[in-house]
Amino acid sequence: MLLIGAGFSRNWGGWLATEAFEHLLGSPEVARDPGLRRLLWQHQDRGGFEGALAELQGQFARDPEAVRAPLMALQDAVRRMFDDMNSAFMAVTDWQFGEQRIERQIGTFLTHFDAIFTLNQDVLLEHHYANDNVALIGKKKWVGPEMPGMRPAWSQEPLHSKFWSRATWTPAPEADFKADGRCQPIYKLHGSSNWTRADGQPLLIMGGAKAREIGQTSILNWYAKVFEESLAAGNVRLMAIGYGFRDEHINAAIARGVERGLKLFIIAPEGAELARRLNPTRAAAQIKAPTPLEGMVEESLIGASRRGLREIFGHDDAEFAKVMRFFAT
Repeated sequence: MLLIGAGFSRNWGGWLATEAFEHLLGSPEVARDPGLRRLLWQHQDRGGFEGALAELQGQFARDPEAVRAPLMALQDAVRRMFDDMNSAFMAVTDWQFGEQRIERQIGTFLTHFDAIFTLNQDVLLEHHYANDNVALIGKKKWVGPEMPGMRPAWSQEPLHSKFWSRATWTPAPEADFKADGRCQPIYKLHGSSNWTRADGQPLLIMGGAKAREIGQTSILNWYAKVFEESLAAGNVRLMAIGYGFRDEHINAAIARGVERGLKLFIIAPEGAELARRLNPTRAAAQIKAPTPLEGMVEESLIGASRRGLREIFGHDDAEFAKVMRFFAT
């Protein structure tokens, strides 16, 4: 199984949370509202823009009219941010990092996985990976990719008519929530910037109440169950690329998988130290208290890479071999 977070898209210029914060500060919606700007700064070190969004969402639940305007403004700014990032991804010309050898390309690597779970709401995968090449180069002999339970309304532009990234996706009826075993499934656990609900509203989960919002959204609730059941199937191997282990509901599902023998491989700049870096008691002059996350990683980790994907799938033969060892473990 593969789990990807913002650090995956970062390899092609995607923004991490800190960079998204900086982008939003310069957005017209935030510039027009000094109170919204102050709120973002208040949350810079404790959740970033998602922390600010969570605070507004909580206030909206108690008194909708009092915070409707700033909440709508921040949500509009976030959607504009995704539009900018997606436009940049669609212009990317080195998806394979210039690599000509099929066996060393990122696309070929992705076809090794039985399922791809992503927390990202951009359309990088949809634009560059989800196409007929999955069947042509697939190491699992897939007939193609699929987004289980989702239905596309294709772009009317002839040049874009079959691009997943250009389509608008809406959930199918719950009776059709199933995966076709012949296709490689891609599950977007937090929705996507090009998904909409039946009423036309955006279907992407942000802020501080992700687990609650997911539970109230049929397609994402089903995705969450598939994720948990997949990890708890017994003796599963999970590779996490660019995931910062900051979503408690995701960590909880991984922990339950570890109890059933799940083994973990991490690709992130922090490598095997990622969980320790998240523990505030490991700072200088603190009394060290190991966290459950540290224990989970120590029990399950079978390898890690601190290198970027451009290095791994480019010139670094030794690191590439180390990463590919994951499939033979």
